[in-house]
Amino acid sequence: MRPVRLLEISAWIAGALLLAAYIGFRTWSANASADGVDAMRQARAQHAALLVQNTTEDFTPASPRAQSLQTGQPDTSLWNAKRLAQYRTALQHQGLPEAVLRVPKLKLEVPVYEGTSDLTLNRGAGRIAGTAAIDSATGNIGIAAHRDGFFRVLKDIRVGDTLFLDTVASTREYRITRLDIVDPGASSVLAPTETAQITLVTCYPFYFVGSAPQRFIVHAQATPLAAGG
Repeated sequence: MRPVRLLEISAWIAGALLLAAYIGFRTWSANASADGVDAMRQARAQHAALLVQNTTEDFTPASPRAQSLQTGQPDTSLWNAKRLAQYRTALQHQGLPEAVLRVPKLKLEVPVYEGTSDLTLNRGAGRIAGTAAIDSATGNIGIAAHRDGFFRVLKDIRVGDTLFLDTVASTREYRITRLDIVDPGASSVLAPTETAQITLVTCYPFYFVGSAPQRFIVHAQATPLAAGG
């Protein structure tokens, strides 16, 4: 067999193996049960039940009952294969998230954990250190996630869209007020505020080979009802 023919066959085999690996990651992720979204739903339901029953039972994220909650399945249709593989590894470290960020228009539901370590951003979104706490009534909450993972759908977000931040005890509603594209060092987008705000941060462009050179910023203001509750 001629060398050219051998190279052609080898190329086809390599392509088939890569495609099989990608499909395998997609199939596994579709059946995964540890993104934290359902964990938060169940934790909220149990929290509400405890309030109704007026019980004194301890309920904290560290309690065995909270740790054993089952979790849901993220939509990974826009993710790349590498991000899926990292997500799979990160799922070995489960736990109740601090909150769940929802953007109904984009069908986005992502668990929000504390910090922005590689592990955190491979399994969900992370609250950026130095910004307002998740349960703060005022201030600017900075939340980051990968542009080739959970936050890829932000490419379709628009001013005026609504997002929600669910915690065990409450839900807050926010309205998108501004979209920016900035350099990585533009820390002013995370500056403290007197009103309740959320700032979403991800790399930009959304489709870029290698380390993306800019940041996509979504600014959201709490609605009057949410700001009061």
